[in-house]
Amino acid sequence: MAAAGAAGAWDWDIEAARLYFDPRLAALYGIDAEKAAQGLPTDTFFAAIDPSDAPRIRIAVAGMLHGAEVFLKSYRLRAADRSVRWVEAHGRCHYDLNERPVRFSGILIDVTARQRIEERLRIAQSAGGVGTFEHVPGFGTVAVSEQFCRLLGLHPAGVLPVATVNRTVNEGQPPLFDGVTNPEHGVDYAEICIRRADDGVQRWIALRGEAVRDIEGGGVRHVGVIYDITESRHTQEQLRELNETLEARVEEEIASRKEAEDALRQAQKMEAVGQLTGGIAHDFNNLLTVIIGNIDMATRRLAEDADARVGRALGNALKSSERAASLTQRLLAFSRRQPLDPKKVNLGRLVDGMNDLLTRTLGERISLRTRIAPDLWRVEVDANQLENAILNLVVNARDAMDGTGSLTVAATNERVTAPSAHSSMQIGDYVAISISDTGGGMDEATIARAFDPFFTTKEVGKGTGLGLSMVYGFVHQSGGEVEIRSTVGEGTTIRILLPRLHGSHVEGEDQVAQEAKQGRLSETILVVEDDEDVRNYAVEGLRELGYAVLEARDPAHAMDVLRHSGKAIALVLTDVIMPGMTGRELAETARVFSPGLRILYMSGYPRDVIVRDGRLEPGVDLLPKPFTYQALAAKVREMLDD
Repeated sequence: MAAAGAAGAWDWDIEAARLYFDPRLAALYGIDAEKAAQGLPTDTFFAAIDPSDAPRIRIAVAGMLHGAEVFLKSYRLRAADRSVRWVEAHGRCHYDLNERPVRFSGILIDVTARQRIEERLRIAQSAGGVGTFEHVPGFGTVAVSEQFCRLLGLHPAGVLPVATVNRTVNEGQPPLFDGVTNPEHGVDYAEICIRRADDGVQRWIALRGEAVRDIEGGGVRHVGVIYDITESRHTQEQLRELNETLEARVEEEIASRKEAEDALRQAQKMEAVGQLTGGIAHDFNNLLTVIIGNIDMATRRLAEDADARVGRALGNALKSSERAASLTQRLLAFSRRQPLDPKKVNLGRLVDGMNDLLTRTLGERISLRTRIAPDLWRVEVDANQLENAILNLVVNARDAMDGTGSLTVAATNERVTAPSAHSSMQIGDYVAISISDTGGGMDEATIARAFDPFFTTKEVGKGTGLGLSMVYGFVHQSGGEVEIRSTVGEGTTIRILLPRLHGSHVEGEDQVAQEAKQGRLSETILVVEDDEDVRNYAVEGLRELGYAVLEARDPAHAMDVLRHSGKAIALVLTDVIMPGMTGRELAETARVFSPGLRILYMSGYPRDVIVRDGRLEPGVDLLPKPFTYQALAAKVREMLDD
């Protein structure tokens, strides 16, 4: 009974119910060899079998004792040294002349090493996601590993029908096993899309293998593996899409960088214009104050019977001076350096109030229509500057229509729900003022430069190129946005969007200009100005209005007048930028000496002395230079009557 590689042999006498072990099997069981040779109880066969395997082996042995011919089983055996060994039992039943079973004999082969290798392979396949198969071309079944079944979502089995495996393959894909006509060809590498049998999830499987010939003259088997390549396929697809869109993405990045560079150049341009304007605005506005003031005074004092040409000359001089003042204000507005005095404003009422002015500006051949939405939201804005911005846009529209056409001014509520890639507008509520004309429109190149300072499409001498740039600067300084929508040959719409002012509306919030009133000698005003010509103009104007006036050439002189004049000063009218001390510092020092003292600043460019974030600080009152006699009278009276 001994055989090469055997771990022992047994002989079971069925009729005598005795069991015989050879010395090797007796040693494995830990039984004396002589005793084992003399015969053992038949239950000894099961004594060393692992309890987990024993029931299965008892059933198989019972079958042999009742006539089964072949016994081939693998199971665990607990050896005498307490080690667990995997064995493979090969047995056969012997019969007498009457075909009755009389003996059951066989051998045990130690397959522990092989079993451990198979276990390691199974773990490696599971960890690596690799399933194995063995298929004889033309056969209807295929031997597979447990991981093979998991990959296809099939119930684990050692052998599967080929049809069951191929049913997991998606329509239009080649089968996993196609019963090739030439078995010698082997297994070509393939990537196949399958749908798992258990959960219906679509996956990509790679198949590879080779043809293995058995001993010479035997058949051919296809042995190979499958593994999941879904993530790899997705990565390849993403890479392919990236390569296909690379050119477009490069162009988009270049466009984005160009847009950022354009924005930077615009900001640098604004800063340069602002620095230039700020440098000249203070002195230039001082000069214009004197010029406009004296022309105004001369006009008021011109005799009724004076030469009409003198009146026209003074009028022309005043008009040119006001244009010069407007030019400076537009430069300051574009560079966002003009001081704003925002108040709560009802835009519907403001637009309605401009109807007459806009109608006169447009002329008889251009029709004006206004559309004001009901329940228009309130905004906080400098009303005077907003009126100037609307007027600038209307004048531009008039010129674009060559004197004939129609113009629509509309005011509506708008809600921005997503940020725009082409503007700095934030999500929120806005009030939109739209000026639409029926002119010739603008092309893309013109729109791109429309807000640039000094850019104009008008003839030489008919435009400064600062109208739209002033609107742009003012609106952005007010926290809003300006948009241009234009089509060549159809017209242009320019929209000003201002942030909604949240909170309750106070009746009477819109400012109504008051008529100038004369002053009283009992009201004393101290004028502080380092420019002698401006100071003289302001002093003479106030005295003409009926006020008692004191003057100071600088802040130090002003403090001396406050301390020693012996008069109750009702108001200090002071310049902002002066040598040694600013008007703000003078006001703070003077209020220590005289609490509650009213301060009215006058300046053509106050810088950041009384301005924060482009707006006058709370509680600050400003008379912008250059100012007229009427503006001086109205502002001073307003301060004293407050």
